[in-house]
Amino acid sequence: MTGKDRAILVTGSAGFIGFHVSKRLLEMGEPVVGVDNLNEYYDVTLKKARLEILKSYDDFTFYREDIQNLQAIEDIFESHDLDIICNLAAQAGVRYSLKDPFSYQKSNLEGFLSLLELARKYRVRNFVYASSSSVYGDNKKVPFSVDDRVDTPVSLYAATKRANELIAHAYSHLYQIPCTGLRFFTVYGPWGRPDMALFLFTEAILKKRPINVYNYGHMKRDFTYIDDIVDGTIAALQRAVPYEVFNLGNSQSVELLNFIRILEEALGQEAKKNMMPMQPGDVPETAADIRKSRELLGFDPKTSLEEGTRKFVAWYREYYRQPNS
Repeated sequence: MTGKDRAILVTGSAGFIGFHVSKRLLEMGEPVVGVDNLNEYYDVTLKKARLEILKSYDDFTFYREDIQNLQAIEDIFESHDLDIICNLAAQAGVRYSLKDPFSYQKSNLEGFLSLLELARKYRVRNFVYASSSSVYGDNKKVPFSVDDRVDTPVSLYAATKRANELIAHAYSHLYQIPCTGLRFFTVYGPWGRPDMALFLFTEAILKKRPINVYNYGHMKRDFTYIDDIVDGTIAALQRAVPYEVFNLGNSQSVELLNFIRILEEALGQEAKKNMMPMQPGDVPETAADIRKSRELLGFDPKTSLEEGTRKFVAWYREYYRQPNS
């Protein structure tokens, strides 16, 4: 993918998706320079544990920096021959954007612009970045197609991700930087984020605490296993194009109550449920139309929700030393 002595910059390398993408690249023999600010949005211990795995590879170099610090990131470019940027750093979470909106401005907008400026200055060969299914807002047409209009976001997080796509388009047009945006759909799996439903539900059920079930369980999500997301991301890194946006989803929308049933089976325990109304910023359903991703990236998600949930539960029990029921 890269030439001799050239490396791929992966931002957010201590994060859930960034860790898995970095690990796959290293397993492929690709040198990786990782950047992460290790912020305290969720348990930093988990981020450091991911990093320890990456640091076991000789071709991994890590910098604890913030992507909005343009000079610090430029110093990294001066120290390494960076061929490709894979930007997976972001302030994540729809609900948190209601509490701390300016953290989204700093990371998702200022940080994103810093990386594009460096991509322009250092003429990188490919710029691949994380977008989100949240850009579709309260889209009534399902499944969501990349050809659908996406100008009515219902959260600040979604608005920043759509802004990323528009800014990338401008830089691609002005400076001929190959830019590919990946709209991820509800990614889950081992080493996942503690603020995501699977993680929260697993922890609560094992501790015999009730779980909050929003929209009274009638939410639907396109749950996508991490290994399938990594496959699509690697394919995009290997395919530099002037400008493109892809859906990376499992293409099967699952109702929340069914998802909880699958998790209960994997845990061997029943959940106590608090049935709650919809939260601000949430949408009732997500579903990915992945025909374009199949055709142009060869994207072919293979992991069922049942299998992926079992793998997550096995990891969770091992990492947190939880006994089997």
